[in-house]
Amino acid sequence: MKSVLGIGNALTDILAVLPDDDLLKEFHLPKGSMQHVDEATGNKIWQALRKKDIRYVPGGSAANTVAGTAVLGMPSGFIGKVGDDELGSLFRTGQEDAGIRPVLLKGKAASGRAMVFITAPNAERTFAVYLGAAIELAPEDLETAYFRGYDYFHIEGYLVQNRELVLRAVELARAAGMIVSLDMASYNIVESNDAFLHDIVENYVDIVFANEAEARAFTGKEPRKALDEIAGICEIAVVKLGPDGSMVKKGDEYYKIEARPAEVIDATGAGDIYAAGFLYAHSCGMPVGICGEVGSIISSKVVEVIGPKIDIPRWEIAKEQIRRLIG
Repeated sequence: MKSVLGIGNALTDILAVLPDDDLLKEFHLPKGSMQHVDEATGNKIWQALRKKDIRYVPGGSAANTVAGTAVLGMPSGFIGKVGDDELGSLFRTGQEDAGIRPVLLKGKAASGRAMVFITAPNAERTFAVYLGAAIELAPEDLETAYFRGYDYFHIEGYLVQNRELVLRAVELARAAGMIVSLDMASYNIVESNDAFLHDIVENYVDIVFANEAEARAFTGKEPRKALDEIAGICEIAVVKLGPDGSMVKKGDEYYKIEARPAEVIDATGAGDIYAAGFLYAHSCGMPVGICGEVGSIISSKVVEVIGPKIDIPRWEIAKEQIRRLIG
């Protein structure tokens, strides 16, 4: 079985399902927004949430993806940085329990956390993110040995604002002969790092995952034409369309993948887990259309639960559907 290594912001998701918007108003968080907060504000929010019914889940985009590949049976690793604190220990334990081999370096700041408020009536998500030690990961932290023995390297776009880190990472991955995949992560990150991202994709990346907004920001075109343009500068392009499924292109091959039926309650991690399914199927030598179908299968399961982790019964259903699809 081929293996995958991810790199990204090591964040613990603190998930709270709330009956109203009172806490959002208390901390001046616009409903449905994603706000970066400083350590002091992050600690105040965390202390307020501790009084609620909350769940702690090791998160971050790339970490969610390798958690999915690990469940599917791929040997999976992750590089990140945490603080020397309770959340850092929780993150490590969560990764190890998921079957991931973590390289978690210690930072000076407290561990990063994404505090997720899930509020009525439509399970809308509001994020207060304190990056903490996660953003202390630096180019000089990366060692050749970390990349040895892996076949795939998956990088989250949230790291692109540290350009030297990203460049060092993809250079080491290329030197190790790895297949490199990139999730573009956010349209505003694409907009503010356009030239750098184009250079990285053209010279280092084999597989690009983008949603509609990110693809539009990267190319200035609507999704179908954006897919064509991205596929022209890397081996495989994937544009995710939310409830309308996804599109995949490799060379002259084009596939429109329909979304699988699901009872949607929370879209957290849907794109991350789609990438996990796609990379797993690709590692099995499947055609790219089938890779997209596998991504669609498991992303349809994560939207049925709160948070980015699929429960065991849904994983069993997903695995059976994948077995029927690819054997």
